[in-house]
Amino acid sequence: MQISRLFGIVYYLLEKKETTGKELADRFEVSVRTIYRDIETLSSAGIPVYTNQGKGGGIVILDKFILNKSVLSEKEQDEILLALQNLSAARYPEIETILSRLSSLFKKSDVNWIELDFSPWGSDERNKENFNALKMAIISKHIIIFEYFNTSGVKSLRRVEPIKLIFKDKAWYLKAYCYDKRTYRTFKISRMANIEITEDVFEQGTLVESAAEATDNQFQKNIDIRLKISPAGAYRIYDDFSEKEITKHEDGSFTVIASMPEGDWLSNYFLSYGPIIEAMEPQSLRDAVMSKIEVMMGNLNRKGGPTLRDH
Repeated sequence: MQISRLFGIVYYLLEKKETTGKELADRFEVSVRTIYRDIETLSSAGIPVYTNQGKGGGIVILDKFILNKSVLSEKEQDEILLALQNLSAARYPEIETILSRLSSLFKKSDVNWIELDFSPWGSDERNKENFNALKMAIISKHIIIFEYFNTSGVKSLRRVEPIKLIFKDKAWYLKAYCYDKRTYRTFKISRMANIEITEDVFEQGTLVESAAEATDNQFQKNIDIRLKISPAGAYRIYDDFSEKEITKHEDGSFTVIASMPEGDWLSNYFLSYGPIIEAMEPQSLRDAVMSKIEVMMGNLNRKGGPTLRDH
């Protein structure tokens, strides 16, 4: 990653003051030609790095140069460190090293005031491995294969070109070109299993340009919903909806008016609210929830039906 190497070169020069192209090439495991291109990039950015010609010459940084005073304001330093912490939350390669180096260069000792973790509570190692596998497949532009469970619980095998990870409404999704559907699809990562990175590489440039015109199938159409929530439901609705979507009444109950993606998942979602829901619109959503409640009651009340002890 070039940005990591550039900061690494500056950090190394600030410590040693002078080095050689070969020494830097060996340290960062690149060619000497690449190192000299990096030096040109740093010089163009206003960082006083230059080369001394002749015997005993090398790569030098100006003695009195201090990165945190000469190039970036205090506000810019804080913004850069916060941006790196965001990437750190997504476990982006080498970010912890860059963050540590810049914190030292900026003389910032309070960079741990925020911790970002997008993984759900109780998430296991498999979820973390899946996330890292997708991240690396996107970066390296490798086609992946995985099993996917749709909203109806039907499992299918998918082969896709992964484009980007999306964090939307408390969940991670993968935007990808699906060979099976021959179009772009958005997959919920928690429903993906047995992710395999293949050796096949794809050209991402053309795909990203086309993807801008595609519609995410998961978020294609919204419906307006209206809920009456009992006073006991405050803990839930303030987690799931914005304050402007919630109206609190004198008796402590709430009305929620919001727009949500349409699909079978929505009735399953509101089933999880249990008895705190007192009324629901539209009628079609209410009917879907009631139908599932009736099925659940039938299953649980079935005489002579199996119990957990039978399994």
